[in-house]
Amino acid sequence: MHLHSYRLKNYRRLRDVHIELASDISIFVGSNNSGKTSATQAIMAFLSGSKDRFTLFDFSSHTWKQLNALEAADPAADNDAEIPSISLDIWFEVKPTDLYLVMPILPSTAWEGSMVGMRVELAARSPYEMLKRFRERKTVATEKAAALPNGPGDYKPWPRSLTDYLEKELHHEFELRYSVLDRARFDSALVESTGYSPAPLAGEISGAAVLRSLIRVDCLNAQRHLADPASRTDGGSGRSEDLSRRLSRFYDRNLTQKEEDHTALRALFNSEVGLNDHLKDVFKDTLDRIATLGYPGLNNPRLEIKSALNPASVMSQDAKIHYVLGKGEDATRLPDSYNGLGFKNLIYMVVEILDIHEKWKAEEEKRAPLHLIFIEEPEAHLHAQLQQVFIRNVLSLVKQGEQEAYASQVVVTTHSPHILYERGFAPIRYFRRHADGDQTTQVLNLSAFQAGDAPKDRDFLQRYLKLTHCDLFFSDAAILVEGNVERLLMPIMIEREAPTLRSASLCILEVSGAFGHRFKELIEFLGITTLVVTDIDSVTAKPTPDPINEDEEEDEEVEFEVPDDEEGKPAKKRYGKACLPSVANSETSNQTLIKWLPKKLLIDDLLKANAADKTADILGSEPAKVLVAYQVSTDVAWGSVAVSLCGRTLEEAFGLENAEWCQSVERRNLGLKLKKEPANAAELAEGLHKRVNGKHFDKTKFALEVMASDGEEWTTPKYIRDGLGWLAEQVNLEVVQEAEAAVIAVEEVEAEVK
Repeated sequence: MHLHSYRLKNYRRLRDVHIELASDISIFVGSNNSGKTSATQAIMAFLSGSKDRFTLFDFSSHTWKQLNALEAADPAADNDAEIPSISLDIWFEVKPTDLYLVMPILPSTAWEGSMVGMRVELAARSPYEMLKRFRERKTVATEKAAALPNGPGDYKPWPRSLTDYLEKELHHEFELRYSVLDRARFDSALVESTGYSPAPLAGEISGAAVLRSLIRVDCLNAQRHLADPASRTDGGSGRSEDLSRRLSRFYDRNLTQKEEDHTALRALFNSEVGLNDHLKDVFKDTLDRIATLGYPGLNNPRLEIKSALNPASVMSQDAKIHYVLGKGEDATRLPDSYNGLGFKNLIYMVVEILDIHEKWKAEEEKRAPLHLIFIEEPEAHLHAQLQQVFIRNVLSLVKQGEQEAYASQVVVTTHSPHILYERGFAPIRYFRRHADGDQTTQVLNLSAFQAGDAPKDRDFLQRYLKLTHCDLFFSDAAILVEGNVERLLMPIMIEREAPTLRSASLCILEVSGAFGHRFKELIEFLGITTLVVTDIDSVTAKPTPDPINEDEEEDEEVEFEVPDDEEGKPAKKRYGKACLPSVANSETSNQTLIKWLPKKLLIDDLLKANAADKTADILGSEPAKVLVAYQVSTDVAWGSVAVSLCGRTLEEAFGLENAEWCQSVERRNLGLKLKKEPANAAELAEGLHKRVNGKHFDKTKFALEVMASDGEEWTTPKYIRDGLGWLAEQVNLEVVQEAEAAVIAVEEVEAEVK
């Protein structure tokens, strides 16, 4: 038995999300404020069985509009009013041998299948009575305010609105309700049929007790408050604790005590006798003086101080953890405060997980068959290798000694790509922020990305992302670049052309034009606004390759694919050699431009393409978009004549748009200065093309030289300049929409009050 999934409705920004969990480990990822922590807090609040764990601010912002609309509605319609509620649908996957565990939540004796579910709902006790009490209180308060000397003025008494009333009275007006779900009334996405109303949970046992009998939830919070030696100042430790104290608590709760070990008891007895003699001697004068005062009272009994070495509490009183460096008698031992926070955090997490796991096992006959453990941000203070070690071995901590019918599941929330790529796509649950007039979130299950036995690009993408350790899953936007030169120069170009992007979480990922299109489905699946910066890669193309002549040094021939005009036929192979974009009938070998955007083959068509041709909406993730930027024609001035020209690559475009700067003697190290000064712009373009495509041109050296010249007056190529401007507008638009969604509920409440 394991927790298959759960659906949350109207909880904070999780307006309606379905979160599927793997049977062993799931990883929640997403940008900041995307709802990952809310997804863990919601299930813990519902499983606590206490409505006091909720406040009005746990309701999604769109429900505030609905509540205030009810206030403004005709009171005669209060009998039919529908009050928004927060709900949790929780689904268990059960085996035939586990059926006895879920008998209380079987929908009927005719139930078939492998999934059973419960719904827990924070709902109004009586919508009509609630609205009646609110209207009565508001009427009385308004009348009393009007009766004040000189009238109420700007004073608006409580309750000013229905949301204002519920902010204070929620726990009196709402209750937790428990229902049994019938899997047959839900579709494959576990969305219920129209008009379906689940049956209330029957029986003498409360719904909270039934749920607790099925699942126990524990959480290892991100804030673990480990003591740092640097904070050992007056009032500086806060809630922190040292590792020794945490291990002492673990000893008290879980480890075998030594009350019956007489060898240890004799050693403690001898120590106690010696300590008593010492205490009697050092406190003698003090106790004698106290005795002369007639204290402590009746018949003046004597005071005596004795040690209390309790074998069961020795660990907590007198044992300290040390770090041992070396072996044997010469080993150096340091107290735990002298080791780094990362290593202490790793040990602390392991002990915490073992502790909560042992407490679950110790419940014996009351033990729930399922133990769900949330671990928030385990990467805190850990370097990359330790992060991977932890996530690789965390399951072994809770799987050892597990009995049949009992299981543990782990959910990790993280911002670490090292943790992410250690596990691959399957356990990833991606929380994507979405602005649709409200702040909402969509949760995507990456195990569903290109699922099946023959995924087109999934294995390639997993390997590639693991090698690059990119932060695509934590970004507000992505920039896919052609190669190493673009990757190196992009941060400088962003600073020059779109400085507002420096405040955004960007992922700059090197993919090349040959593989960029393979990221198309992943980008669309994740719904991330993306700028693709690639090369136009013009070639003179033909259907068959030239014969190879090893005695002659020729330009390297490239092979590329062109989609067949007829659907269902395989792509055609094409062959060609690099040429200037101005060559008649030249084609592009760039698969991104052919298969993604703007889906054109001829260079002339690519140069005529407008912004709309190069841009696409990501359906279902509005306003997220994709723009593909490649070289365009620009006016190149050389001598007294300006000619419209287009470079084939970034280096060529840079050399054309910075012609005088690149051809100066001082810029010789760039590698773009021609030996013979060109007579006109066309000769300059041809010379740059030959230089850049020559075997001796060092692209990385070119990029480093440009980086070293950052303070000088060079121009960012137009296609990159325009692309970065577009991306800045898109990111700013999403930020504005997110901010507007965050305040819209408050503004509407204020409008209702006025």
